[in-house]
Amino acid sequence: MRCYYGVDVGGTAVKTAVLNEDGVIIAKREFPTEAERGFEDLAQRLSRILDELRQEAGLTVEDVCGVGVGVPAFLDGDVIREAVNLGWHNVPLRQYLEDALHKPVRVDNDANVAGLGEAWKGAGAGARTALCVTVGTGIGAGIVIDGKIYRGVNGSAGEIGHMVVRPGGRLCNCGNHGCLETLASASALVREAKRLQSVGELPDDLEIDGAQPIFALAEAGNKVAAGIIWDAGHWLGYGLASTASVLNPDVIVVGGGVSKAGEELLRPVRAAFVEYSASRVHEAVEIRLASLGNDAGVVGAARLAAQAFG
Repeated sequence: MRCYYGVDVGGTAVKTAVLNEDGVIIAKREFPTEAERGFEDLAQRLSRILDELRQEAGLTVEDVCGVGVGVPAFLDGDVIREAVNLGWHNVPLRQYLEDALHKPVRVDNDANVAGLGEAWKGAGAGARTALCVTVGTGIGAGIVIDGKIYRGVNGSAGEIGHMVVRPGGRLCNCGNHGCLETLASASALVREAKRLQSVGELPDDLEIDGAQPIFALAEAGNKVAAGIIWDAGHWLGYGLASTASVLNPDVIVVGGGVSKAGEELLRPVRAAFVEYSASRVHEAVEIRLASLGNDAGVVGAARLAAQAFG
């Protein structure tokens, strides 16, 4: 049996799984990232946990043909140039992992990997060109063409969160002003909700510690909360229309924490997409919610390994 490890490194947790070549998860586990302990320590903990997963799945060492890893970072090949949420810079992660795991490893950006998972076994399955967008604290995207990740010349393809859609707008973490991320991410929703709460337009006792309370309030019929979601969806649709005008995809998959708003989010996304894109572009595409949930990263990572070592 040919199997692959899929690893999804996040700022707070690392998700791991062993999958067969058909993309079926045989066993999986999650553990704290604790990035402050260093990447060498993470590699050693990962080695131990993956071996335990293999044994739990009843596999031999020879059954596992390789490892795929998604990491929230800017990469130059397999080298992490900057992983802000992990505090890592210029880390040859693939080499450390291969030394610890004694298996061949492929590393890619986490949005790319999640996109590959959705394009293989999720909402983008069967698409020729899939744009898989993750809308959470920030906004990223994986571009999958004919089943392969499109990375661009230096791995920066898919950074649609830092596409300027409102010149002169709010300062973004990247240093530019008016990026899509400042208008349509979970952070943007929370910021706007707190502003409206401060002027008495949302209940004083509402604890706005993320996007979920805003979704719940909108679902309960609060028009202000629904308006916050509508505005974010409108800007997201605007950004997707611009991106799709270049890519001409047949599927756009929307995932991440903000996608939990479901149709409440997709209605303004679709409306803006039609408004701001050419008819041949929007008539060719279907906008869908992601379907793999938290497993998208490990499924895509295993696929990355299978493509390299299968």
